[in-house]
Amino acid sequence: MGAKIKIEYWLAQSIQGKFPDAEVTGFVGRRGSFEVEINEQLVFSKLETGGFPSADDILAAVHAAYDGKPVQKITKKN
Repeated sequence: MGAKIKIEYWLAQSIQGKFPDAEVTGFVGRRGSFEVEINEQLVFSKLETGGFPSADDILAAVHAAYDGKPVQKITKKN
């Protein structure tokens, strides 16, 4: 199963390198924000956590989506 990932800035290349058939779109977010959506579900928000996610946590969430598992919201910051 594929995944549709909407992400701000730097993680797009990491995701595409690990999941080449993923539909990854980048966008410029609001000032001070960094948000990640997987299959239209918000899985990380810098505005909520006060920091950035680890790439490993994001890649694990994408992997879960690929496996058809529920994607959990990431609440810890790196």
